[in-house]
Amino acid sequence: MKFMATKPPKTPASPSTPTYKPQKVDDGGTVVLERLPQKTKPPQMYQVVVLNDDYTPMEFVVMVIQEFFNKDRETATQIMLKIHLDGKGVCGVFSKDVAATKVDQVTEAARKHGHPLQCLSEPLE
Repeated sequence: MKFMATKPPKTPASPSTPTYKPQKVDDGGTVVLERLPQKTKPPQMYQVVVLNDDYTPMEFVVMVIQEFFNKDRETATQIMLKIHLDGKGVCGVFSKDVAATKVDQVTEAARKHGHPLQCLSEPLE
C-alpha cells in the first residue's frame, strides 16, 4: 500500500536569507538586484545603582565600588559621596546579564560583611 501526500511540504524561510531590492533593468533586459543591509538594534543597557543607607560605612562602599566596578580610589570616593548626598549613585552601565551579576555580587559582599547595602539595576533610557 502506498500513501502519497496531497501537497509537498513547505520549507520554512531562513531568517538569515538576505533581502534584495530590485533596482533597474539594464540594457540587456536583466534585472539588477541590490543587497539591503540588515540592521540589528544594540542590546538594552542597564545602569547599576547603589542606594544610600544610614548603617553601611562609607569606606566599605568605596571598597565595593573599587572591587566590583574597577574604579580607582578617587572615582570610587566621588561615587560614594554622590550616593551619600543624593541617596543613590550609578556605578556603571552594562548589559542586562552583567548588571544582574554585579547586583548579586555587591549584595552578597554586603551581607557577608553584615551591612544592609542595597544595589539594583535599572534600564537605561
